[in-house]
Amino acid sequence: MRTRPASIGPAHGVSFREAAGVFARIAALSFGGPAGQIAVMHRILVEEKRWIGEARFLHALNFCMLLPGPEAQQLGTYIGWLLHGTRGGLMAGLLFVLPGFVAMLGLSFVYVAFGHVPLVAGLLFGLKAAVIAIVLQAVLRIGGRALRTPAARIVAALAFLAIFAGRVPFPAIVLGAGLVGFFAERLGFARFTPAAHAGGSAGAFDDAGSALGAEMPVASAGDRRAARRVCLLVAAVWLLPVAVLLLWLGRGNVFAEIALFFSQMAVVTFGGAYAVLAYVAQQAVELHGWLRPGEMLDGLGLAETTPGPLIMVTQFVGFLGAFRQPGSLDPFLAGTLGAVLTTFVTFAPCFLWIFAGAPFVERLRGHRALGAALAAISAAVVGVIANLALWFAVHALFRQSATWAAGPFHLELPVLASLDPAACLLTVAAMVGLFVLKLGVPLLIAVSAVAGALWALV
Repeated sequence: MRTRPASIGPAHGVSFREAAGVFARIAALSFGGPAGQIAVMHRILVEEKRWIGEARFLHALNFCMLLPGPEAQQLGTYIGWLLHGTRGGLMAGLLFVLPGFVAMLGLSFVYVAFGHVPLVAGLLFGLKAAVIAIVLQAVLRIGGRALRTPAARIVAALAFLAIFAGRVPFPAIVLGAGLVGFFAERLGFARFTPAAHAGGSAGAFDDAGSALGAEMPVASAGDRRAARRVCLLVAAVWLLPVAVLLLWLGRGNVFAEIALFFSQMAVVTFGGAYAVLAYVAQQAVELHGWLRPGEMLDGLGLAETTPGPLIMVTQFVGFLGAFRQPGSLDPFLAGTLGAVLTTFVTFAPCFLWIFAGAPFVERLRGHRALGAALAAISAAVVGVIANLALWFAVHALFRQSATWAAGPFHLELPVLASLDPAACLLTVAAMVGLFVLKLGVPLLIAVSAVAGALWALV
C-alpha cells in the first residue's frame, strides 16, 4: 500500500533512519515553547540539512497555525510526512512528544509529593515570574512577524477585546479572522500578507534547491484511497477509547471527563500552544475545578523546563484531575493514567489533521486568498496570546481578583490591595534577564527558580 505523496519518494535521498535521528535531535533540543521549537526546526531542517525550502516550510507552518492543537508538533509531523509519507509523519510526531511526556510525568510526581515543601514551593514561585516574561516575549515575537499591516493589527486588537472582555469563543474568533483575511484578498483589498513565523536567515534557500524540491505532489487514485484508509484508522484509534470510557464509566467519572474534554479541546483550540492554554486554563480551572489558577501557572512553568510541545502542560492538568479524584485507585496510579489518557487524546487528532489535510494544502501552495486567511488568523492569535499573558499576570502578581460585568462584557480585574511585592520584583527581574540581558529561556528558568527558592528560604 502506497501512502506517501506521489512526488515524494526515495529520490530525495533522505533515509528513514537518518530522518528519525534528526527528529530525535530536534525533540531533545526543543525547549522554550513553540517559537523556540519552530526556530530549531527551521535551523536544522532548512538551513543545516536543506531538506525543505524556505517557502515550503513557511507554507506548512501557516497551515499548521490554522489547525487545532500545537503547531510545532504538527509542523514536525507534516515535514515527516513530506519525507516518508504516513510512517514518516508518525515517526516525527511521536518523537517530538515522547521526551516531554516522560519529563512532565516525572515532574508531576514531584509536584504532588513535594510541592508544599518550602524549597520546592519557592522554585515554583520563581518559575511563575519566568513564565510571565516568556509569554510576553511570545506576544512580541509572534506579533512582530504577524502584525505587519494596519489591518493585521486591528484584527489582533479586536481578538484581544473579544476574548478578554466579551468572552467570545476562541473558535469563533479564529473563524471570523480567517473569513476577513480570505475575502479581503478576494475582493482586492490585499491588506494581509502571509506571516513568516520562523523568520528568514542567511542560510535560507529556494524550494528547488532542497532535497524535497519544489514540485507539487500529484496523488493517484490509489494514493487517495490509501490516505482515506489511514485517516479512518487514526480516527478510530482516537475516538473508540473515548466512546468506551464514556459508556463504561459514565460522564461523572474523571477519566471519562478527561477523555471527552481534551478530545473536544483537540477539535476547537486553534492557533497554537499559547492559544490552547488560554482555553484549557479557562475550562479546567473555572468549569471542571481540576486545579487552581496558581497551579496552572506552575504547570506551565514545569512545561517550559521540558523539551517538546508546550502543550504538555495539559498532561499536568490531566494528572492533577485524576490524582485528586482517584476513586478506588491509588492516587499516583490514577494520576499516571490521567496523564497518559490526556496525552493520547490531545495528540492523536494532530496526526489525523495532517494526514487528511496536508495532501490538499500542498496543492494550494501559492494560493493568495488562503495565505491571507492564514495571515489574518495569525494576527488574531497574537491578541489571544496577549489575553493569556494578562490572565497569568493577574493571578501571579495579585492574591485576589474580582469580576466586573456589564451587559455582554465580563472583566476579571485584580484587587490592587492584594498586590504581591515579591512576585512583582521577581517578574521584573525575569523581564530584565530576558529582554535586556538576553538570557536564553533555559537559563532564565533556572535563575528564576533559584531566585524564588532563595526568597522562600530567606
